[in-house]
Amino acid sequence: MDKIFLCILLGFVFSVLISPLVIKFMRKLKANQAIYEYVDMHQKKSGTPTMGGLIFLIGTIASSFCVFDGSNKLANVSLVCFLSFAVIGFLDDFLKIHKRQNLGLKPYQKIIGQVAISVIIAVFAYNSPLIGSEIFIPFTSRTIDLGWFFIPFCIFIFLATTNAVNLTDGLDGLAGGVSFAFFVGFLGVSYVIFKAVPIFDTVQLAEYNNLLILTGGVIGSLLAYLIANSHPATIFMGDTGSLALGGLIAILCIATKQVLLIPILGVLFVWSTISVIIQVLYYKASRKRVFLMAPFHHHLEKKGLKETKIVAIYTITTLILSVLSIFLSLILN
Repeated sequence: MDKIFLCILLGFVFSVLISPLVIKFMRKLKANQAIYEYVDMHQKKSGTPTMGGLIFLIGTIASSFCVFDGSNKLANVSLVCFLSFAVIGFLDDFLKIHKRQNLGLKPYQKIIGQVAISVIIAVFAYNSPLIGSEIFIPFTSRTIDLGWFFIPFCIFIFLATTNAVNLTDGLDGLAGGVSFAFFVGFLGVSYVIFKAVPIFDTVQLAEYNNLLILTGGVIGSLLAYLIANSHPATIFMGDTGSLALGGLIAILCIATKQVLLIPILGVLFVWSTISVIIQVLYYKASRKRVFLMAPFHHHLEKKGLKETKIVAIYTITTLILSVLSIFLSLILN
């Protein structure tokens, strides 16, 4: 546990140190975020630099490699996944900046990239003796075996999670705050579960410990990032950050067999996606809208809630779910 806390501190320090450099560099490149015309309440944010996801990306990787101990195959795969989804997001952000509009990669191009990464990681996980096709029943050390269905299930998890985090990235500090709270809950639950499972293989134990160290790194890095991204934001994470976070959430939950934690700890990510689906389907059927604007956080803005209040509600709700999940894991094991 001491190495996890050390990684949290290092992630925070590294990210605090590089934040001004990233912000300055993005301003110099004029890497400004283009704001959608229909999001009229955010037009004053036009010109704010983007690609701030590089802050917690670099902080997480640097801090983790300073603390990793022993075998770290799963941690390396997780970092490759983290970087791979970040590359897709980076290309999308780069094209938006180059074209000076909020149109980057075409939707089908994004999906092709996401599916390709998801298939590779899902097949690796299925064939890995460290992961396999079993997943934990939430809050317990009991497992269920999905068999061959594990591969399409993992692909769905990757696509759903990355796009859900991306949709939640609409307010200053929102995606970063909810992700921070998610990782806190994930770390606590995983630590309790791993203590409850009798692991006799020291290599396997080192692998799982390094995944928790990696989680500590992203927690500390996100805290530092939120200093720059809290309202009023001096930088946005962009798709570089949101797709990377979604990919990391998915791979960490898959690698630790905790996939079913995603809809529990990440219920507000899920709700952002569902609110968009409801809005689109209902509008196509009736030419009327269920929400004033989707995703739901924009509906709340239109209803008069301040941006900081919405972010606080989302983050605190996820933190409460995290605490409850850790508590349930303790009493059920």
